[in-house]
Amino acid sequence: MHVIPLPGARGAARRCAVLLVLLAVQPFPAARAQDAASEIAQRVDGCVVMDVAQATPEGRGLVWEFPLHSAGTYVVQLVVSPQHAGAAQSAVVRVDQRRLEGPLTRAYLIEDGMVLEDPAAVTLGPEGRHTISVESEAPLLQVRLVPKVYSASRIHVGSKKYYPQWLAMHRSPQKQAALEWFKDARFGMFIHWGVYSEAAGSWQGRRMEEGQGPKVAEWLMFAFQIPRDEYRAFAQRFNPDHSFARNIARLAKQSGMKYVVITAKHHDGFALYDSACSTFDIADATTYQGDLVRELYDACRDQGLAFGVYYSHGNDWMEGADGNLAAVQARDQKLGLATNLNGKNGWDPSPGTHADYLEKKAYPQVAELIALLPDLRLIWFDGEGFITEAQAFRFYRMVYELNPRILVNRRVGYDFGDYYDAGDNRTPDASDLLRKHFETCGTGNRSWGYKAYDNQWKSPHDLLANLLDIVSKGGNYLLNIGPDGKGDVPQACVDNFHAMGEWVHANSDALFGASPWTTAHEGGPERPSGGGRRTTAAPSAAEFWFSAKDDKVYAMSLAPEATSARIGSLAKRAGTVTGVRLLGSDAAPQWDQDDEALRVDLRGLGAGAQGYALEITLQ
Repeated sequence: MHVIPLPGARGAARRCAVLLVLLAVQPFPAARAQDAASEIAQRVDGCVVMDVAQATPEGRGLVWEFPLHSAGTYVVQLVVSPQHAGAAQSAVVRVDQRRLEGPLTRAYLIEDGMVLEDPAAVTLGPEGRHTISVESEAPLLQVRLVPKVYSASRIHVGSKKYYPQWLAMHRSPQKQAALEWFKDARFGMFIHWGVYSEAAGSWQGRRMEEGQGPKVAEWLMFAFQIPRDEYRAFAQRFNPDHSFARNIARLAKQSGMKYVVITAKHHDGFALYDSACSTFDIADATTYQGDLVRELYDACRDQGLAFGVYYSHGNDWMEGADGNLAAVQARDQKLGLATNLNGKNGWDPSPGTHADYLEKKAYPQVAELIALLPDLRLIWFDGEGFITEAQAFRFYRMVYELNPRILVNRRVGYDFGDYYDAGDNRTPDASDLLRKHFETCGTGNRSWGYKAYDNQWKSPHDLLANLLDIVSKGGNYLLNIGPDGKGDVPQACVDNFHAMGEWVHANSDALFGASPWTTAHEGGPERPSGGGRRTTAAPSAAEFWFSAKDDKVYAMSLAPEATSARIGSLAKRAGTVTGVRLLGSDAAPQWDQDDEALRVDLRGLGAGAQGYALEITLQ
């Protein structure tokens, strides 16, 4: 599929006409139809989805036998017709002969039916074949086993209808090559920037904390229920300095980051680029002369950085009507489901429907961005709350057809993403069942967008601990900055990023291109507490995170000016150590390995003020 923007004048003078011409340029990968009675298999997302036709009748119920390739903690879900949900909630569910507590709760709707979920998680292992039996007065459509982390993160797992097509695209050579790049990249910069940055976290003398909803700066319009015309008028004050792109790209490079993702359009509907599909953009709604997204894209390419865009597809408070709130609320009331009202424009919705917005703005703008940025590496969707399964799949498929090398995150909806995240400032546990690659997005203080009064900055140790925790589990860290209205990054944030960069550049071999080792971590709490801060403040000489590459294991520490290291995970049971190197140094430290630990003498070798990393050759 080609995207052909029709020529015309700048901004509003140009018609919104992005012509999508379907050509056989990128052949759509064939997806084999799954026979209902085919063998049950665990999917790439770790889920096991079983139809009634795959069950064996036994007594008063049905029994499914299934293989499990990954031991872990799961949640059992039943899929039923909505009219049978009430009766199905009292179903008796057993996993490997063990009865679950019940009763099941109504979770969400997919095209296959209503998803009911058992509140109790079940741990399954070792790997092998297992059974689920269900006795229900109501007819069943499916039984599903979903990783607990999906349920805890409130991720809606889609129906079987689209999965074969999604899987064929996800497994294409182009997507897999892109994922390999992404896994090696490890560390990126997130940028939340827009009209709200000019307000700096306050509106007419009131701070965000006095408004509704989340207290982060980019939710300004929602927090104070600002009428659309008033917010549009305020946008005229947004006039960044042209140096922003060069400065931000340089900061990302100095910090050791490999990719940059910017909010091309957040929930307020304002586009940071010149869009033909809306006049609420940098070209028409402000006096700025230029295209902020394209300028940053070019600056990042000059620094050798990959580029991605954030796009809020589900929420658009300026032109997205009520976000489909009224229709979803009416449906949920009939079905006994709770409706999350957060993030929907119920105070001053634009004319038309949410479906109109998708057709006239969201789909075309995503196509515009792909055409504008030929080397775009990923699209970071957000705000999927009331997006339907068909709409989410359409976004994923459209991106693939326009450029199959572009990765899509899971927030496109219904787990159609190429990779996973556990939520803002949240990192999965090492014990979580993750068969997809994951990325953690995190803030440097408490807000994503710029709040002039938010000085609760995480320390360099906090941020590095997050990075090492994530890398040791095989994930990516997307760390946010919130520039002010001129595009300047707060100095405290710059200083923290520079401190991180010193550690990252000195120890890059342990981060980039490395994979998880058999042990992720020793000597301290497993991961940061909520919000991305450590549960213990001081760096500990006993704490290490690990990664691996070929015959090398990397032991990463944040202990300052260390003179020695004792690493229990690298005792002789781990293998025979044949060499030890302090990254960033040509000196060869003295070391000794026995049945208890690997001990390394670091005296006089210049282990850094932010910590260090050891490269251990292991047989």
